[in-house]
Amino acid sequence: MDFQGAVTSIQEFLERGGPVLTYIMGLTFVLWAFILERLAYFGFAYKGDRNRVLKEWGARSDHHSRRAHAIRDQLISEVKAKAEQNVELIKTLVAVAPLFGLLGTVTGMVSVFDVMAISGSSDARAMSAGVARATIPTMAGMVAALSGLLFSNQIERLAKQRVHELTDELEVD
Repeated sequence: MDFQGAVTSIQEFLERGGPVLTYIMGLTFVLWAFILERLAYFGFAYKGDRNRVLKEWGARSDHHSRRAHAIRDQLISEVKAKAEQNVELIKTLVAVAPLFGLLGTVTGMVSVFDVMAISGSSDARAMSAGVARATIPTMAGMVAALSGLLFSNQIERLAKQRVHELTDELEVD
């Protein structure tokens, strides 16, 4: 694959979509960075956190006092906080992506109306750049949101499941 050609194609696509498309691209990169971070956490780091908590709880001789219950709740809370870290941020980015697409739609339509006002007609060729600026960001925002939505729901479900399993493992006899 020609790297220079790929970069040129991306630049042309971003120019056709207007300035809002660059923001959507940045938002998508940030969204996927957080999604990949969460997947890496559950793939590699969660097991260490879980084992640390189980080892710490297992080392206690007292599992029935109020203090033991408070320590157990604290251990579960620490793992829950780590498991749910950035999940709300991912969900927020998923919700914001279509709004950026809508912003691109509005700015593209404004350019269409500007062409119509300047030319005094509804020449399709003159308006095509504005129509592209209206539709491409909408599509990009929806694609970013849909792809992120699938993974954000999966990550949220995974976090709840892992915390629930850990809570069950730390149940007092």
